[in-house]
Amino acid sequence: MTYVSRLPGIELAYEVLEGEGPLVMFCPGYASDMAGTKALALEAWCRARGRAMLRFDYAGHGKSGGVFAENGIGDWAADAEFVLEQVAPGRDVVLVGSSMGGWISLLLGPKLEARLRGMVLLAPAPDFTAAMLEVELPPAQQAEIRAKGVIHKPSDYGDPMPFSLALIERSAGFLVMTSEIAVTCKVRILHGMKDDAVPWRQSLKLLENLASRDVRLTFIKDGDHRLSSPEDLALLGETVGALLGEDGG
Repeated sequence: MTYVSRLPGIELAYEVLEGEGPLVMFCPGYASDMAGTKALALEAWCRARGRAMLRFDYAGHGKSGGVFAENGIGDWAADAEFVLEQVAPGRDVVLVGSSMGGWISLLLGPKLEARLRGMVLLAPAPDFTAAMLEVELPPAQQAEIRAKGVIHKPSDYGDPMPFSLALIERSAGFLVMTSEIAVTCKVRILHGMKDDAVPWRQSLKLLENLASRDVRLTFIKDGDHRLSSPEDLALLGETVGALLGEDGG
């Protein structure tokens, strides 16, 4: 494990796998980390093929320092950019973003310009905070989050999930779905049609918003939000491999 500090007292954890070609960078989802199933499966895929890969944890996630409930999308996007430039300044990159990591990828991608060689988005969740306070939360939870600064919502994936007022406020300036998204590389989107966290139809809107003319959207009919079944992980490897020019994915 290696650490770098973007802000005083907050160490960001990362693991880098040396290898050839563009660096495959995995951006994890909300409250997830670089030790998740997809991140480790992708690292194993890269290791088997001699490919370079970067895994990392945002502030307040996994092995990184910082307080989870004090951060928002702007902070975590800055973390992603900082870690990348510390590890591989100037190197070509293929971004792989899962759920919230898809939003992070859509923010980071345009900054890489010609260095961005491709993007894979897994059940992407851009702008998921936009309507949370006024629409998605019932009145009682709206009052609670304003009073306490954080609420905990039940989750199918473990302990109740924290959502903070800071998350909503510190993400508002980083919405991407309100206009064309200046990503022009090849983009591949994978979305499960049994996703109960991010509606699969949202990826249709994302496809329309992307500036790239080479966007392919694959729906997995029985796929859930995690997309972590053996078949889903194999598809992830094939998709990344195709962007890297691997024969047969």
